[in-house]
Amino acid sequence: MRKNLGVLFLSFLLLVGCQAVDSNEDNSQEEETNEHEQHDDHDHSHEQEAPEDVTILGLADHYHTGDVIELTANFEEETEFEHWHWYTREPGEQEWVTVPEHGDIHYIGEAEVDGQEIKAVLFNDDHEPFVQSAPVVITIDDHHGHHGHDHDEEQEKIYQGYFEDSQIEDRTLSDWEGDWQSVYPYLQADQLDEVFSHKAEHGDMTTEEYKEYYTIGYETDVERIVIEGNQVIFYENGEELSGEYVYDGYEVLTYEAGNRGVRYIFKLNGDTTKLPQFIQFSDHIIFPTKSHHFHLYWGDDREELLDEVTNWPTYYPSELSADEIIHEMIAH
Repeated sequence: MRKNLGVLFLSFLLLVGCQAVDSNEDNSQEEETNEHEQHDDHDHSHEQEAPEDVTILGLADHYHTGDVIELTANFEEETEFEHWHWYTREPGEQEWVTVPEHGDIHYIGEAEVDGQEIKAVLFNDDHEPFVQSAPVVITIDDHHGHHGHDHDEEQEKIYQGYFEDSQIEDRTLSDWEGDWQSVYPYLQADQLDEVFSHKAEHGDMTTEEYKEYYTIGYETDVERIVIEGNQVIFYENGEELSGEYVYDGYEVLTYEAGNRGVRYIFKLNGDTTKLPQFIQFSDHIIFPTKSHHFHLYWGDDREELLDEVTNWPTYYPSELSADEIIHEMIAH
């Protein structure tokens, strides 16, 4: 009888243990289900509405393929929520894709797809979208694109000054529209020394010789130029001068090294004596394309100005920092 009681008691313990294991497995499965549901909520957050009160900071005007994209979500109002998710969407796609391992205000990625959209969403404690950003668009421009001209090797030759006359096309002032800053102040502050060192590693002059050469080339008192429509505004020593310029054709120059360049010329429309009668753009481009930097020549004698090849004030977009300008220069 005692033996039977012992067997019954042991069976009871085994039954209770099995139930406990089943209960733990059920709880584990339930937790996994909850986590999966929460993840699904994040994946489909674009289907839920949330105010677009978040600003994305750090977006560059354009990127080169392989550049690092660093963005920051900025929500100015105070909130206790800290759960962020970032999403990307490829051109032509409808669905947003969650970026893995991005749970705070910072996004770091690589520039790979031109036209890719990125947005940030802040979630509340119930895993619901609280606020979000409007999508920002990544622009990749490796400076090789122009209707049928999509061969990198050909574009590199053009940039270096080797091209056929038949490839040259007229351009409008809109190619240089924008707010531009002179790079000369950065050179004076020794902030471009990295560029000259890079050139010395791949060229036939020393760092000091390159710096001297570019000091002569970049020198100017016109620290800023703004181009709006046909209006060109010069900022020189605190003075602002504005005039209207109209297209006056282009000229092809042949340099001592055997390569060539194209000067796109615009003439002052009016009799403003303080402004140059002619401005001439050179940006290594020979057909209608938005310029990313340019050399500018100006003066009152069209033909005489074409002989100027040692001083070429150079301008980059005003929103670029010294580091960004250095990156652009070294990329070329």
